[in-house]
Amino acid sequence: MAISELNIQNALKELLDPNTGRDFIASKSAKNIQINGSDVSLDIVLGYPANSVMDSVKTLVENHLKKLAGIGRVTVNIGSRIVAHKAQQGVTLLPNVKNIIAVASGKGGVGKSTTSVNLALALAAEGATVGLLDADIYGPSQPQMLGISGRPESSDGKSMEPMLAHGIQAMSIGFLVDTDTPMVWRGPMVTGALEQLLRETRWQDLDYLVIDLPPGTGDIQLTLAQKIPVTGAIIVTTPQDIALLDARKGLKMFEKVGIPILGIVENMSTYICSKCGHEEHIFGVGGGALMSKDYNVDLLGSLPLDISIREQTDGGKPTVIAAPDSKIASIYKEIARKAAIKIANAGLDHSSKFPNIVIQNT
Repeated sequence: MAISELNIQNALKELLDPNTGRDFIASKSAKNIQINGSDVSLDIVLGYPANSVMDSVKTLVENHLKKLAGIGRVTVNIGSRIVAHKAQQGVTLLPNVKNIIAVASGKGGVGKSTTSVNLALALAAEGATVGLLDADIYGPSQPQMLGISGRPESSDGKSMEPMLAHGIQAMSIGFLVDTDTPMVWRGPMVTGALEQLLRETRWQDLDYLVIDLPPGTGDIQLTLAQKIPVTGAIIVTTPQDIALLDARKGLKMFEKVGIPILGIVENMSTYICSKCGHEEHIFGVGGGALMSKDYNVDLLGSLPLDISIREQTDGGKPTVIAAPDSKIASIYKEIARKAAIKIANAGLDHSSKFPNIVIQNT
């Protein structure tokens, strides 16, 4: 029996991408199907960065198609392409930034900035072009976490070039003021500074911009929700009841302003003794899972309380860079991939395809 394109499409409809749970036809991942006698070649274009799993997906598709009767050689070319997705209604996308991920927490001390930097680095490790904006004007920490010092350059005196570290672009108020200078500013100055950092940085063709928000639900979060095109938000918490109480407030804030919740990250879920290996839930058990169930959002992952995370981040080389093959780095990459898949499955932004309507007196 001769192999046809319909045979290939039907076979791919039966095969689910293990990362998205969708078949390769419904997700429009299968493209450019070519048949030469009994030999078949096709492209699989994933909508999310997937360096860690690309080979396994390629093998999965090849092995599935090889089961077809009468098929010869199967060639699968695999890659990924990230596209822009919708933000909250009435807010247009930024130039050169396809998707913005806000990382938030209801309270301080839950490891939000550490999660933000490792999330950005994990997305980059998976193959995306990534930026990181440190939106904590009062307490910027990303310069130290990324091991960057110095001032951003400006070619025109009006905009700033992002700082570069470990393959990502970064911007922070910490690059513009001395380390020991306190930011004694009122709310309007803080939100104005955030918008300047965001809009006056010459971001270079970003697939994702990760924004590390300060804790709470104040002026900066409100500005973000009203004026900045956020594709989705990630809530960071610990299993502790008090942290979960505040995390719920942060989650509800994003829901009220129409920003989708990509999921929850439970930090410091367990403590593993570096001496004996004993594991203990010192902040409680299952808080993140319960919160995700209550609000019908995904638990993207749980991270241990591990001294190496703190040491590596304080030293300017976060875990994804310092120990890329470690179990903790793999958790960060899985969290990043899950968040990217949530975005990939969301609605596309088509605003650039609509013409501008101009009304003139004639």
